[in-house]
Amino acid sequence: MSVNEGDVAAPGTGENGAGAHRSAAQDADREGTDGPTLTEDLLYGVIRRLWPLHRTVVRAVERELTGTGMTAGEHALLDALRSEGPRTVPQLARSMGLDRQPVQRWVNHAAELGLVATAPNPAHRRSSLIELTTEGAAAIHGIQEFEATELRRRLADLPTEDVRTTLHVLDRLGEEFRHLANGSHVPSENADINDK
Repeated sequence: MSVNEGDVAAPGTGENGAGAHRSAAQDADREGTDGPTLTEDLLYGVIRRLWPLHRTVVRAVERELTGTGMTAGEHALLDALRSEGPRTVPQLARSMGLDRQPVQRWVNHAAELGLVATAPNPAHRRSSLIELTTEGAAAIHGIQEFEATELRRRLADLPTEDVRTTLHVLDRLGEEFRHLANGSHVPSENADINDK
Protein backbone atom coordinates (compact mmCIF):
# COMPACT_ATOMS: atom_id res chain seq x y z
CA MET A 1 0.00 0.00 0.00
CA SER A 2 1.56 3.26 -1.10
CA VAL A 3 0.71 6.55 0.57
CA ASN A 4 2.33 9.82 -0.51
CA GLU A 5 3.14 12.22 2.30
CA GLY A 6 1.97 15.28 0.41
CA ASP A 7 -1.48 13.78 -0.09
CA VAL A 8 -2.30 13.60 3.61
CA ALA A 9 -1.56 17.16 4.72
CA ALA A 10 -4.71 18.89 5.87
CA PRO A 11 -5.91 21.94 3.97
CA GLY A 12 -4.27 25.07 5.26
CA THR A 13 -1.52 23.24 7.13
CA GLY A 14 1.19 23.30 4.51
CA GLU A 15 2.98 20.41 2.84
CA ASN A 16 4.13 18.67 6.00
CA GLY A 17 1.23 19.53 8.26
CA ALA A 18 3.00 22.65 9.55
CA GLY A 19 0.68 24.88 11.49
CA ALA A 20 -0.67 22.10 13.65
CA HIS A 21 1.70 22.99 16.49
CA ARG A 22 1.63 26.20 18.51
CA SER A 23 4.29 27.70 20.70
CA ALA A 24 3.88 27.79 24.48
CA ALA A 25 3.55 31.58 24.24
CA GLN A 26 0.67 31.29 21.78
CA ASP A 27 -1.05 28.82 24.11
CA ALA A 28 -0.54 31.09 27.13
CA ASP A 29 -2.00 34.04 25.19
CA ARG A 30 -5.19 32.05 24.65
CA GLU A 31 -5.77 31.19 28.31
CA GLY A 32 -8.83 32.99 29.63
CA THR A 33 -10.27 33.56 26.16
CA ASP A 34 -13.33 31.97 24.66
CA GLY A 35 -11.28 30.49 21.80
CA PRO A 36 -10.45 26.83 21.34
CA THR A 37 -7.91 25.22 23.64
CA LEU A 38 -4.72 23.61 22.34
CA THR A 39 -6.32 20.17 22.66
CA GLU A 40 -9.35 21.35 20.66
CA ASP A 41 -7.06 22.80 17.97
CA LEU A 42 -5.17 19.52 17.79
CA LEU A 43 -8.42 17.54 17.57
CA TYR A 44 -9.56 19.76 14.70
CA GLY A 45 -6.19 19.05 13.07
CA VAL A 46 -6.83 15.32 13.36
CA ILE A 47 -10.37 15.66 11.99
CA ARG A 48 -9.18 17.83 9.06
CA ARG A 49 -6.67 15.15 8.08
CA LEU A 50 -9.10 12.22 8.16
CA TRP A 51 -10.86 12.84 4.84
CA PRO A 52 -7.67 13.52 2.81
CA LEU A 53 -6.03 10.50 4.49
CA HIS A 54 -9.04 8.30 3.71
CA ARG A 55 -9.01 9.37 0.05
CA THR A 56 -5.26 8.77 -0.19
CA VAL A 57 -5.58 5.30 1.32
CA VAL A 58 -8.44 4.47 -1.07
CA ARG A 59 -6.35 5.62 -4.06
CA ALA A 60 -3.38 3.56 -2.85
CA VAL A 61 -5.55 0.45 -2.36
CA GLU A 62 -7.18 0.93 -5.78
CA ARG A 63 -3.73 1.12 -7.37
CA GLU A 64 -2.66 -2.01 -5.50
CA LEU A 65 -5.79 -3.87 -6.70
CA THR A 66 -5.26 -3.03 -10.38
CA GLY A 67 -5.89 -6.14 -12.46
CA THR A 68 -7.69 -8.06 -9.69
CA GLY A 69 -11.20 -6.91 -10.60
CA MET A 70 -11.69 -5.85 -6.97
CA THR A 71 -12.54 -2.38 -5.69
CA ALA A 72 -11.31 -0.71 -2.50
CA GLY A 73 -14.75 -1.35 -0.99
CA GLU A 74 -14.48 -5.06 -1.74
CA HIS A 75 -11.02 -5.04 -0.16
CA ALA A 76 -12.60 -3.57 3.00
CA LEU A 77 -15.35 -6.20 2.82
CA LEU A 78 -12.86 -9.08 2.58
CA ASP A 79 -10.81 -7.57 5.40
CA ALA A 80 -13.93 -7.37 7.62
CA LEU A 81 -14.83 -10.99 6.86
CA ARG A 82 -11.28 -12.11 7.55
CA SER A 83 -11.11 -10.32 10.90
CA GLU A 84 -14.73 -10.81 12.07
CA GLY A 85 -15.72 -14.08 10.42
CA PRO A 86 -19.01 -14.78 8.60
CA ARG A 87 -21.57 -11.98 8.94
CA THR A 88 -24.88 -10.93 7.44
CA VAL A 89 -24.93 -7.92 5.13
CA PRO A 90 -26.59 -5.72 7.82
CA GLN A 91 -23.95 -6.80 10.36
CA LEU A 92 -21.16 -6.01 7.89
CA ALA A 93 -22.71 -2.62 7.11
CA ARG A 94 -22.93 -1.75 10.84
CA SER A 95 -19.35 -2.82 11.55
CA MET A 96 -18.10 -0.81 8.55
CA GLY A 97 -20.21 2.24 9.45
CA LEU A 98 -21.99 2.16 6.08
CA ASP A 99 -25.45 1.82 4.61
CA ARG A 100 -26.50 -1.68 3.63
CA GLN A 101 -26.84 -0.94 -0.11
CA PRO A 102 -23.15 -0.37 -1.00
CA VAL A 103 -22.13 -3.35 1.13
CA GLN A 104 -24.68 -5.50 -0.70
CA ARG A 105 -23.22 -4.35 -4.06
CA TRP A 106 -19.70 -5.28 -2.88
CA VAL A 107 -20.95 -8.67 -1.70
CA ASN A 108 -22.66 -9.29 -5.05
CA HIS A 109 -19.54 -8.37 -7.04
CA ALA A 110 -17.21 -10.31 -4.72
CA ALA A 111 -19.51 -13.33 -5.16
CA GLU A 112 -19.26 -12.94 -8.96
CA LEU A 113 -15.46 -13.01 -8.56
CA GLY A 114 -15.72 -16.16 -6.43
CA LEU A 115 -14.32 -14.42 -3.34
CA VAL A 116 -17.35 -14.76 -1.05
CA ALA A 117 -20.31 -17.12 -0.78
CA THR A 118 -23.52 -17.25 1.19
CA ALA A 119 -24.10 -19.77 3.96
CA PRO A 120 -27.18 -20.64 6.00
CA ASN A 121 -27.64 -18.49 9.09
CA PRO A 122 -28.82 -20.58 12.06
CA ALA A 123 -29.96 -17.40 13.84
CA HIS A 124 -32.08 -16.07 10.95
CA ARG A 125 -33.19 -18.18 7.99
CA ARG A 126 -33.96 -15.21 5.73
CA SER A 127 -30.65 -13.40 6.28
CA SER A 128 -27.77 -15.49 4.95
CA LEU A 129 -24.27 -15.29 6.30
CA ILE A 130 -21.56 -14.01 3.96
CA GLU A 131 -18.26 -15.85 4.24
CA LEU A 132 -14.92 -15.90 2.47
CA THR A 133 -14.34 -18.65 -0.05
CA THR A 134 -10.96 -20.36 -0.16
CA GLU A 135 -10.10 -18.05 -3.07
CA GLY A 136 -11.27 -14.99 -1.15
CA ALA A 137 -9.26 -15.92 1.94
CA ALA A 138 -6.15 -16.47 -0.21
CA ALA A 139 -6.72 -13.14 -2.04
CA ILE A 140 -7.05 -11.02 1.11
CA HIS A 141 -4.15 -12.87 2.77
CA GLY A 142 -1.87 -12.13 -0.19
CA ILE A 143 -2.97 -8.49 -0.36
CA GLN A 144 -2.45 -7.97 3.37
CA GLU A 145 0.97 -9.62 3.30
CA PHE A 146 2.01 -7.10 0.64
CA GLU A 147 0.49 -4.24 2.67
CA ALA A 148 2.28 -5.38 5.85
CA THR A 149 5.59 -5.44 3.98
CA GLU A 150 4.97 -1.90 2.72
CA LEU A 151 3.96 -0.65 6.18
CA ARG A 152 7.10 -2.15 7.72
CA ARG A 153 9.27 -0.60 5.01
CA ARG A 154 7.69 2.86 5.12
CA LEU A 155 6.61 3.27 8.75
CA ALA A 156 9.06 1.19 10.78
CA ASP A 157 10.18 4.34 12.63
CA LEU A 158 6.78 4.82 14.31
CA PRO A 159 6.89 3.74 17.96
CA THR A 160 4.27 1.14 18.90
CA GLU A 161 3.00 3.37 21.72
CA ASP A 162 2.32 6.21 19.24
CA VAL A 163 0.26 3.82 17.11
CA ARG A 164 -1.70 2.67 20.21
CA THR A 165 -2.39 6.30 21.14
CA THR A 166 -3.55 7.02 17.59
CA LEU A 167 -5.95 4.07 17.72
CA HIS A 168 -7.31 5.27 21.06
CA VAL A 169 -7.89 8.81 19.76
CA LEU A 170 -9.54 7.58 16.53
CA ASP A 171 -11.77 5.17 18.46
CA ARG A 172 -12.85 7.96 20.79
CA LEU A 173 -13.53 10.36 17.92
CA GLY A 174 -15.53 7.66 16.14
CA GLU A 175 -17.57 6.97 19.27
CA GLU A 176 -18.39 10.62 19.91
CA PHE A 177 -19.20 11.39 16.28
CA ARG A 178 -21.49 8.35 16.10
CA HIS A 179 -23.34 9.79 19.09
CA LEU A 180 -23.50 13.21 17.39
CA ALA A 181 -24.70 11.69 14.12
CA ASN A 182 -27.41 9.72 15.94
CA GLY A 183 -28.35 12.63 18.19
CA SER A 184 -27.86 10.33 21.15
CA HIS A 185 -25.26 12.18 23.20
CA VAL A 186 -25.30 15.65 24.67
CA PRO A 187 -22.01 16.51 26.38
CA SER A 188 -22.14 17.64 29.97
CA GLU A 189 -21.73 21.37 30.53
CA ASN A 190 -18.91 20.52 32.92
CA ALA A 191 -17.12 18.20 30.46
CA ASP A 192 -13.65 19.48 29.75
CA ILE A 193 -11.83 18.05 26.77
CA ASN A 194 -8.53 18.55 28.61
CA ASP A 195 -9.59 16.22 31.44
CA LYS A 196 -9.06 13.16 29.25
